[in-house]
Formats: sequence, structure tokens, C-alpha cells
Amino acid sequence: MGIKSDRWIRKMALEHKMIDPFEPNQVRRERNQPIVSYGTSSYGYDVRCADEFKIFTNINSSIVDPKQFDEKSFVDVQSDVCIIPPNSFALARTVEYFRIPRDVLTICLGKSTYARCGIIVNVTPLEPEWEGHVTLEFSNTTPLPARIYANEGVAQMLFLGADEVCETSYKDRAGKYQGQTGVVVPRT
Repeated sequence: MGIKSDRWIRKMALEHKMIDPFEPNQVRRERNQPIVSYGTSSYGYDVRCADEFKIFTNINSSIVDPKQFDEKSFVDVQSDVCIIPPNSFALARTVEYFRIPRDVLTICLGKSTYARCGIIVNVTPLEPEWEGHVTLEFSNTTPLPARIYANEGVAQMLFLGADEVCETSYKDRAGKYQGQTGVVVPRT
């Protein structure tokens, strides 16, 4: 198993629509303004989050239970920025839609720009033959409100190529998050 390079990422995105929309280069400025970078890097792809957010709230004093998740625990926001309350979290989704090849495991990691501000992106795998928009979880570990920017870089995807094709893929198992669009809350 080995990590895939920028050349492989470009080929898979352009020929097989592995990432859509796809940015073949690293974008650091838009409309002559600095942004948190996105696009292809040396050995990964920096994704953007869309302008759809679910911000955690304790207004309803629910218990957080992954088996019986109460969607009223979130406030839906559509905006160019998301303000995450102190010591709380928000969900978002990637702008990019992914189609992971059967012989690849993808790992989503946070970008250091956000990590250095106390904003952590949950590490999550995208299994072989998983497809959809990635739901991202941002934890604000600080005692202050934190800002996330839509349509700018928020996390990096690393692509690990397998020595052999898996016997059973996420698609074969009809995984519960297969083909997801929008921001998806926990399912059982």
C-alpha cells in the first residue's frame, strides 16, 4: 500500500470523475484576496466546505445519542461563514463529490491553518467504492467563537493505494452513507 501522488490524483479525477468539481492546482487566492488553500497538493487533495452548516445547539437539552440522534440538536445555517460556539461543533459537507476506486482507501485530515486556531476536523476514512459528498465535523476546542469559511480549503484527503483489491467494498455492503448529498447526521 502506498500514498498516491498529485499525478495519480489528476488522472483519476479527470478520467474517472473521482473528485467533482476538481481543481488540478493549489488555489491560494481568489478575487485577489488570500484564502485558505484548496485543490491538488503533492500527495493529496485539499477540499472545500459548502455553505451548508448544521451547528450544534443545546437549546433542547437533548442527550447526544448516535443510535437515536435528535436532529433538533442542530441549527441549519446557509452562509459564506459559520460561527461555531465555544467548546462546540458544527457539521458541513464538501463542495466536492467523491467516487473512491475499489483499490483505494482515502483518509480525511484537518488542515494546519484551522488546527493552529483550535479548530479540529475529525479524521475519517472514505472506504473503497464509497461515493458522495463528505460530511465534515469541525470541533471548536477554544473558549471563543470560531469561524469556518465556506468555499475555501478545510481538510486534506490522502489516497492510499492497496496492493490488492478488497474482497468487499463499501458499495458491496450497501453502506448507510453511500451516495450521500447534503450534510448528513448520524444513521444506524
